[in-house]
Amino acid sequence: MYCSKCGALEDKVIDSRPSKDGKSIRRRRECVSCAFRYTTYEQIEQLELRVVKRDGRSEPFDKQKIISGMLKACEKRPITRSMVEDAVDSVVSALETGFERELPSRKIGAKIMEALHGLDEVAYIRYASVYRQFADLGEFIDEIQQLGARPKRSALQTELFKP
Repeated sequence: MYCSKCGALEDKVIDSRPSKDGKSIRRRRECVSCAFRYTTYEQIEQLELRVVKRDGRSEPFDKQKIISGMLKACEKRPITRSMVEDAVDSVVSALETGFERELPSRKIGAKIMEALHGLDEVAYIRYASVYRQFADLGEFIDEIQQLGARPKRSALQTELFKP
């Protein structure tokens, strides 16, 4: 690390602690040459995620699109914005750990539907009707019947046995 005062390369770390948000480390340093003290922040390098669409196009991952889609599905339902944002955070972290740099849009949609199923079944059906592009009323009814047959899992409940 270059000293901002004299340009020397040698320094020593005096103090190191997590920042307020917990996503970086704050370090107080002192230049060995001139004894000037300065602060640096260290954080994890984030890879740029890309979404591969159904037609093969690729575009940058946008968390805001997921939030807006889920908010539309949850409109006029007893779900707060913070509940949606928490669900989106869990979806994004699951996607980041499960894939490399490119995320298939179908996997993103499946994770979102899983999160919505835990939040609200009506919001789940709303999202599924758009995501799966229901062509007629029969597909809509089939999805509702399948939903009734599945047990509702709370978003807070951890899965003990994975199929």
